[in-house]
Amino acid sequence: MKALITGGLGFIGSNFILQLLEKNQDIQITNVDAEVYGSNYQNLVKIKNDIKYKYVKGNINDIKLMENLIKKNDVIINFAAESFVDRSISNAIPFLESNVNGVFTILELIKKNRKRFVHISTDEVYGSLKKGSAIEETRFNPSSPYSATKAAAELLINSYVKTYDSDCLITRCTNNYGPRQFAEKLIPKTIMLAYYEKEIPIYGTGKNIRDWLYVEDHCLAIEKILHDGKKGESYNISGNNEIDNITIVKEILALMNKSEDLITFVEDRPGHDFRYSMESKKIRNNLKWSHEVDFKEGIKKTVKWYLDNKEWWKDISKEVFSSTPWKN
Repeated sequence: MKALITGGLGFIGSNFILQLLEKNQDIQITNVDAEVYGSNYQNLVKIKNDIKYKYVKGNINDIKLMENLIKKNDVIINFAAESFVDRSISNAIPFLESNVNGVFTILELIKKNRKRFVHISTDEVYGSLKKGSAIEETRFNPSSPYSATKAAAELLINSYVKTYDSDCLITRCTNNYGPRQFAEKLIPKTIMLAYYEKEIPIYGTGKNIRDWLYVEDHCLAIEKILHDGKKGESYNISGNNEIDNITIVKEILALMNKSEDLITFVEDRPGHDFRYSMESKKIRNNLKWSHEVDFKEGIKKTVKWYLDNKEWWKDISKEVFSSTPWKN
């Protein structure tokens, strides 16, 4: 199989590439990445000389580049996205360009070249839920420019399935965590700030709830969907554990033997969803996927990885801390 992976220098994309190469001898991967703020060469430095891996710097909105790459590959897995909610609130334009226009570019090319397309979406398209859990048919209710652009991309994809019989699949995951996550996200940011014994900012009361999924489990789910998913279907992928932010931060501090006095509460961000929750019976029953890493085990592995790989994040953390809207 020849696979074109977009955004493969990012958190989930890089983990997916590494997992594919470790277990599949009969694969050729091309990774195209625009090298925006979430991209990191170090994520894939260990495979840079692998004959089964090729890297191309480029943007998914570059039609000529993408057509050339799509023609040469059998499947396209799209991780490329602007994904940080806070940034979308400050400036939504890059999110429209990447998350909507970029997906449109790919759709036009797979329509023409008849290739399989797997698009990585998010549970945030459903918005905040007071009770219950979203299923694949739950109405979209996005709250931020980020989640709105992801929802828009899904609607475009569904239209290409219905109108042009394009071979598209959509995955929606809950909050991922694990190795190689960009430093602005809650878990890596908490680990880094705690390491330097800086204040750890928590929005509002810290009671906002998310479902957490270890990145390797998510990658296994994507692989299942790539091979066995049904054209035109969407699949929710969740870890079946809902935890509020303050509990996660306190768990990390305990694992690092750091004081909870580092925690500081800051003004909540606009449109902050209180609770995300998804049911993932469809992928569990139809594709026989299940998550293998529970949160207690996963957060220990994650903290250990960051502490064992400080050379990966030290330069990144300085940049992030200097540009953060909070005073640390």
